Amino acid sequence: MEQKKPVDRRLQIVEAAAKSFAMFGYKATTMELVSKIAAVGKGTIYTFFATKEDLFSEIIGQLCAELRVLAERIIDRERIFFDNLAAVLHELLLFREKHELIVKLSQEVRDIGTPMAKDGIAKMETAIHTFIQHEVELAVQKGELRAVDPGLTAFMMLKMYVALGAEWNKHHAPLTREEIADYFTSLLRDGITVS
Repeated sequence: MEQKKPVDRRLQIVEAAAKSFAMFGYKATTMELVSKIAAVGKGTIYTFFATKEDLFSEIIGQLCAELRVLAERIIDRERIFFDNLAAVLHELLLFREKHELIVKLSQEVRDIGTPMAKDGIAKMETAIHTFIQHEVELAVQKGELRAVDPGLTAFMMLKMYVALGAEWNKHHAPLTREEIADYFTSLLRDGITVS
């Protein structure tokens, strides 16, 4: 006779909370709502997470890890730095635009400015920034880039790509992935001065 696997209550709670935060946002999610979605008592939740903030932090941590895995999967060490960078930023931007939780948190930040939602978005941005910074450091070590401040350079790269991929499209004809990658890469690699 086949034995049933024990139910992982912690995982069940985290998945239910992620659903709730994605559907209702941080502010409207309560431990009671999570307990209903998870089909567990509120007391069960508190055996794993002392507060809603702790539960939210767990989910954001998992999301940051997911972003990192996605970025690492895209990197091809045989490609040049700028091709990798454009590919990674494109996929991370797509992920950010399509992930229900990120979309909901972004709306909540825009509409009501919930501090924990802001903090969650900031942690994800930091995870992406840290990944790019590491790649800049590697590119400098390999001689693909001149010596630059890796943190500042990663910040500028991320903000420029997001601006091209998301902000530009709000007020202008949308750029294709290839157009964004080409412009982004040529501007960073070649600059804007006449040689």
